[in-house]
Amino acid sequence: MKISIVIPTRNEEKSIKEIIEQCKPFGDEILVVDGHSRDRTRYIAEEMGVRLVLDNQKGKGEGIRAGLKEACGDIVVFIDADGSHDARDIPIMVQPILEGKADLVIGSRMRGGSDELHGDLSKFIRIVGSDIITLTINYRFGVFLTDTQNGFRAIRKDVGLKIGLKENIFTIEQEMIMKTLKHGYRVMEVPAHEYSRKYGRSNIVVWKVAHRYLWCLIKNLF
Repeated sequence: MKISIVIPTRNEEKSIKEIIEQCKPFGDEILVVDGHSRDRTRYIAEEMGVRLVLDNQKGKGEGIRAGLKEACGDIVVFIDADGSHDARDIPIMVQPILEGKADLVIGSRMRGGSDELHGDLSKFIRIVGSDIITLTINYRFGVFLTDTQNGFRAIRKDVGLKIGLKENIFTIEQEMIMKTLKHGYRVMEVPAHEYSRKYGRSNIVVWKVAHRYLWCLIKNLF
């Protein structure tokens, strides 16, 4: 099975080269899906010889769908462009899929640790909200997951295309898990440490998107 590594980006010129270099040993293909960056992100990607696709500027969810559609591999790995994930975890992540034990594998920060989830009120609210969503998914589908929001994950391409992803923002990550389970596919976790991003700030403003996370949870429960 061939592995495509998809890196969704938007204005990540300071980190994208390093991320691409880190990913090269672990995939048959690297695909950068760019959200129409206003800096040099996509030019750097092209200079490094990887495939580049522009999304429709609807958000990260659109980037994920574009990556699934355009990827050539049987397994698609998603890794953020901000340096918070360690590409050396990719082999561990894809192994359960290669062995036929899982269809979607999440890199769990709760099992692997995080430098980004703790330290201020915004992060506290974020982790509490994430735990509520995770608990709800566990009870609804009879699973025991610890992290439903991490963007570092691997999925069989045919599964990713079949489940009908619709969300346009970061809520696509919990939608992917819920729809994978609803369709009867298997979801597993592996430990993955989350590092502090090296440049810039997170694009997630908790109080602005909390209602969208809640609505995504409710409408995908049944």
